Amino acid sequence: MQTSPLLHHLRWSADRWRTLLPGLLLTGALAAIASRLAGLPWLQAHGFSTLTVAIVAGIVLGNTVYPRLAPLSAAGVGFAKHWLLRAGIVLYGLRLTFQDIGQVGSAGVLIDVLVVASTFGLACWLGMRVFRMEREAAMLIGAGSAICGAAAVMAADPVVRGRPAQVTVAVSTVVVFGTLAMFLYPALYQAGVAQGWLAMDARDYGLFTGATVHEVAQVVAAGRALGDTAADTAVIAKMVRVMLLAPFLVLLSLRLAGRQDSQDSGQRTPIVVPWFAFGFVAVAGINSLHLLPSGMQHGLLQLDTALLAMAMAALGVTTHVSALRQAGLKPLLLAALLFTWLMAGGFAIQHAVLALLG
Repeated sequence: MQTSPLLHHLRWSADRWRTLLPGLLLTGALAAIASRLAGLPWLQAHGFSTLTVAIVAGIVLGNTVYPRLAPLSAAGVGFAKHWLLRAGIVLYGLRLTFQDIGQVGSAGVLIDVLVVASTFGLACWLGMRVFRMEREAAMLIGAGSAICGAAAVMAADPVVRGRPAQVTVAVSTVVVFGTLAMFLYPALYQAGVAQGWLAMDARDYGLFTGATVHEVAQVVAAGRALGDTAADTAVIAKMVRVMLLAPFLVLLSLRLAGRQDSQDSGQRTPIVVPWFAFGFVAVAGINSLHLLPSGMQHGLLQLDTALLAMAMAALGVTTHVSALRQAGLKPLLLAALLFTWLMAGGFAIQHAVLALLG
């Protein structure tokens, strides 16, 4: 007796999910642990988000007991790293609206665009020409520094096609220098105002912070150190910067298309259509219309954090410490120079734009 196509498909689906389940449960457990740990006051005060804690937890597990679990859970871990990441990036659009653009004005948008473009361009030039790093590593570090930290690194990876170790190194630089910015920015601002060499009010400080600090959580911490006005402006400027993620991915894909890849036997890299970037914009558009009930939006935001945390955990468990050691000092030096540019160059860009349009 022949099996019907529907029954055959159902059996295949059941077998497929049974294969994926162990890895999904593993990454889900790590994401849940990261969520609880990220809620601790000390970690919150220092700007450590669920995503950064998730990748650290993943690395710890990946370099201890995971090799024994890999035969059973590798398929689910790979699914989390690939598909859950894309779903998480799409839902990330719920964190902003197009109205955010109006609140920072044309000057704020232009500052964000110039900071993103200059930082990423500098990363590519320094990384590939000066430090002789692999293209993928330089671009991932540049994306994380230029746009929105770990989320940007993870979103750019399907287009850049970096190795897990390269992605992890890029995320690590975001954690190091974003954390440094949280303490350094308020201290420099207060010292500059007190000494009289910095003519910047709380709103301008917030605009500068949102345009140059890496992670959203780090922006919130650095802005809140100087009060509500600085914090609110910083978050809005950061959300506009996050919105640049979609056009950035499309342009990056077009830029890489057709270029010869020396690691691919002389073949040319095809265009990678980052469909999730368009989904990101679409969801942001829906959010701008305020169509979703607040309870549903809150639930979807929690789901988004869980999906991204699972993807980060999956990345962590597939990264070996030996690979991080092999990366050497070059990625850290590149990230340090980009951090310096974000402060000095970002300040110069903001001053010029506000003088022109302010």
